[in-house]
Amino acid sequence: MNLQQKIYKKLLEVPKGQITTYGELAKSVGLKNGQRAVGKIMNKNPYPVIIPCHRVVMSTGKIGGYAYGEHVKTKMLNDEGIKIQNGKIVDLENIIYRF
Repeated sequence: MNLQQKIYKKLLEVPKGQITTYGELAKSVGLKNGQRAVGKIMNKNPYPVIIPCHRVVMSTGKIGGYAYGEHVKTKMLNDEGIKIQNGKIVDLENIIYRF
């Protein structure tokens, strides 16, 4: 299994209504300081409906980028019950998924 597959498989564990960070996801597959690598892999996600890359956010609580635009990512997260204010996740610590 290559790195991309490992990351996508791990991401499938994050339940609807929760998020994880690029750093948490990187650590879960053994990548130290692999946030950027995870971001690049998320950007190339060929199955965004199946592999929920919209649930990966920045450790600061900012929602981060999304291949289809931040407004789409914001709507998808809102639809899952995640509150966002001024581009940041509200109550990040209570909804973050840790592997």
